[in-house]
This record gives sequence, C-alpha cells and structure tokens, in this order.
Amino acid sequence: MMNDDLATIKMQFLYALRSKGVTDNRVLQAMEEIDRGPFIRGIFAERAYEDMPLPIACGQTISQPSIVGMMTHALDVNPRDKVLEVGTGSGYQAAILAKLARRVYTIDRHRRLVREARVIFDELGLHTITAITGDGSFGLPYQAPFDRIIITAAAEDPPAPLLNQLKVGGIMVLPVGQSDAVQRLIKVHKTETGLEYNELRDVRFVPLLEGLGKE
Repeated sequence: MMNDDLATIKMQFLYALRSKGVTDNRVLQAMEEIDRGPFIRGIFAERAYEDMPLPIACGQTISQPSIVGMMTHALDVNPRDKVLEVGTGSGYQAAILAKLARRVYTIDRHRRLVREARVIFDELGLHTITAITGDGSFGLPYQAPFDRIIITAAAEDPPAPLLNQLKVGGIMVLPVGQSDAVQRLIKVHKTETGLEYNELRDVRFVPLLEGLGKE
C-alpha cells in the first residue's frame, strides 16, 4: 500500500470515528497517534482501518474502533490517573489509554496475548504500560486503588473485587450481561455515598472468565 493511500485510509478512519459519535479531541488525538495496524496480524491485517471487531489469537477479538473510542471517552481519563484494564487482548485499548493516563496496568488470562502486546508496546515506546498475565476478575490488589478501571469482557455484574479497587471519585466502564445475549455498556461512578450507574449502549463482548488461559 502506498503511503498516500495509507494516509487517506487513516484520515477516513478518524472521520468514521467522529461520525459514530467519538468527538472528544483528546481521545481522537490518542487514536490518531496509535496506529491500529500493528495490533492486527494475518489475513485480517488489511481490514485494520475498518470500524469492525476482528479476530485475534486465543479465540479473542479486537474491539471495533468506535467502541474503543466510546469506552475511552466514558472513562474520562486524566493525565495523572492510574488505570487498570482487565482484558489486554491485542493491546490496542491499553496503548490508547497510555496516551491519556500517567500509568496503565493491563492484565489478561492468556500469556500469549500479554507477550505479544508487550512487544508492540516496546516497539511504540509505550513505557508507562505494565502488562501482566493473571486472572483479571480479581484485579491487581497490590497496585490498588485505581483512578479508572476498564473491563473489555462482559461480566454478569461489575466484579466486587474490582469495585473495591476503584478510588472514591473513580470511574469504571464495562460491558454487563450474559455472554449469549445483548449486553449493556455501563459506566460506574464511585462516590462517597455509593455507586452511580449509567447505561451507555448495547454492545457484544467475549465473556469475562476466571482462571488462566491455555496459552
């Protein structure tokens, strides 16, 4: 692909994000700086700039960019924030968060995905990301509390261990619902008096599973 063609495709990619409602300038700038291309390999690589989810290794998916943008916008990340991502996947979401936050911790149950994401983070010079293999449903107690938590797999309810690791004043964004039914993207705001829930839209994500993967 010629450089001019790629530049045009990337411009169309950003225009498509805006048309889908991703209008926050900081989020758009982060998504412009983080090329989705390196996070997709094999036969689907040529579709990296389409607004669609795509298969990656270990039976997982990389979310469609407009959903990534919407979740990032809902998370409302500040430059001093420490963020936990549960479900590293390709690493694309963590890379975007690294452009917005002070520190990003990302955890996945699949060693292969964490290993491959680390390589991309190093290549992109994203040294504020720590990628860990582990059971994300329990969070990272030794790094808690977090200003922001994002979960990129669907749980039936927001996991209590993760809510406990969220600072007062913090925000969690996650899909909630049965894995074989329509899920809702939820924004949870932790206040001094409890939890405030805001439903954003229908989504479909892989389920949040306990334990470690086979690879």
